[in-house]
Amino acid sequence: MKLEFTLTKSDKKLALLIDPDWAKDKEWLIEVFSEIKYSEFDLILIGGSLVFEPDKISQLITEIKSLCDLPVYLFPGNVNQVSKNADGILFMSLISGRNPEFLIGQHVTGAPLIRSYGLHVIPTGYMIIGNTQTSAHYMSQTQAIPYNKPDIALATALAAEMLGLKVIYMDGGSGADRSPSNKMIKILSNELTIPLIVGGGIQSRKQIDESFENGANLIVIGTAAEKRPDIISELRTSSLMK
Repeated sequence: MKLEFTLTKSDKKLALLIDPDWAKDKEWLIEVFSEIKYSEFDLILIGGSLVFEPDKISQLITEIKSLCDLPVYLFPGNVNQVSKNADGILFMSLISGRNPEFLIGQHVTGAPLIRSYGLHVIPTGYMIIGNTQTSAHYMSQTQAIPYNKPDIALATALAAEMLGLKVIYMDGGSGADRSPSNKMIKILSNELTIPLIVGGGIQSRKQIDESFENGANLIVIGTAAEKRPDIISELRTSSLMK
C-alpha cells in the first residue's frame, strides 16, 4: 500500500533527502534510520541532480521501507530516476531556469510511466537560489535566482501558482553554503497561497526554527545528514514543528 504525503500552508514538517549514490554506504544508511525512528521527520525524498546508478533506486527504496514507516517520494533529476516502488513524486518544473527540458521535456517522457506506477503526484515549482555553482546549476544548464533578488523569486513563484502548480520549492542546491534567506522565505510565504518548501545549506536547528518562523512549510535536510548522521537527533527537537 502506498503512503500519501500531504502539505498545507499551516504545516511545519521535515524531510530527509537521500542521494542514492551516497546511500550505497550501508552503515551510513542504518545509522541514519536508527535516528529517524525517534525523530519528527515526516517524509523521505530520494534522488538528486546526478545519480550514477539510477537502476539501484528501486532497491534503495525497498531497503528504506524496511527501516522506517514514512512515505518515500522521488526527487528526480531526470526521468531515469522514476521508480514504481516509491509512494509518490515531486513532479518538478525548474521554473527558475529557461531550459525547456526541465520545464516540460522530461515531464512528457515521464508522465505515462508515473501514471502507470500509480504514484501520488505533487506538482512542484522548483527554484534554484544562489550565486555559486552547485550540481543542480550545472546539470540543468540554467542560472539561479540570486540570493538578493526576492522580487524575482516572488514573481517566478506567483507565475507558477497561477499556472496551477501546488507547491514551491526553493533550493540552495546540494552542498550549498547558504540556504535561501529568511527575508526571501517570508516574502514568498506572505504572498503565496500554496505551501513553501525550503532546502539546501540547512545544517542546524536554529536555521530550521528561523525558516519555520518566516513561513516555510517543509524543510529538507540532505548534505548535513550525509556528513553527520547524528545531526538528525539534534534537528528533531525543533519547538516550532507541527
